[in-house]
Amino acid sequence: MEKSWVVQFMGLNFDMVGIIGSTLMALAVLFLCVWLSKKVEMKPNKRQNVMEYMLDFTNGIVKDNVEDVDAQKHLSLYAFVLFLFIWFMNQLGMFLEVKVDDWMVIKSPTADPVATMSFAMMTLLLSFTFGVQKFGVGGYLKNYAAPVSFLLPINIIEEFTNFLTLSLRLYGNIYAGEVLLTLIGDRLATSFGLPTMVLAAPLAMIWQGFSVFIGSIQAYVFVTLSMVYIGKKVTKE
Repeated sequence: MEKSWVVQFMGLNFDMVGIIGSTLMALAVLFLCVWLSKKVEMKPNKRQNVMEYMLDFTNGIVKDNVEDVDAQKHLSLYAFVLFLFIWFMNQLGMFLEVKVDDWMVIKSPTADPVATMSFAMMTLLLSFTFGVQKFGVGGYLKNYAAPVSFLLPINIIEEFTNFLTLSLRLYGNIYAGEVLLTLIGDRLATSFGLPTMVLAAPLAMIWQGFSVFIGSIQAYVFVTLSMVYIGKKVTKE
């Protein structure tokens, strides 16, 4: 059973596995963006084309789900960085998982519900911010009772369900993928010697490829639903 590496500082517990993984992936996103946008020209080169394609892709998600033009301007960069950051973190544990004895050091940060809940909370706070900016505090609160007042408790409960489903969907998919990969690599490969080792190798490669696909889809779903939730806050019922 793997153990979490937790460091206590000033009475607070810090999960070093999540901190190390997210820091590495933040640096990877920074390096990728700097490398792709290096030497920007009027006639785009191949690296510039890749950067512009990714920006167009995330901008399309924003425009499809957020009607407010002012909000679109602020959300375009958020959606771009959020998609890349989550995508990189989803893939980390598929290709690099480091354990020292029974202590886990590096794995996908999104295989931890605390990380995914942090992303969901960022989206939730942004939706509140844009909603208040659009309608003011009074107008924003009135929207909870729109279009009819008896929907008020349902709309309030919806805030909690949106937060939980947004975060736990991502966590569940990535965590399940890593668990299955561990079972194939550690349990199946060593259960009956060479025959199961030969069987486990192609299964692990197939599952890794499938997990890359799932991780990409989950990054897209997370960003899309984030834009849907924010878009609802800046649109009057």
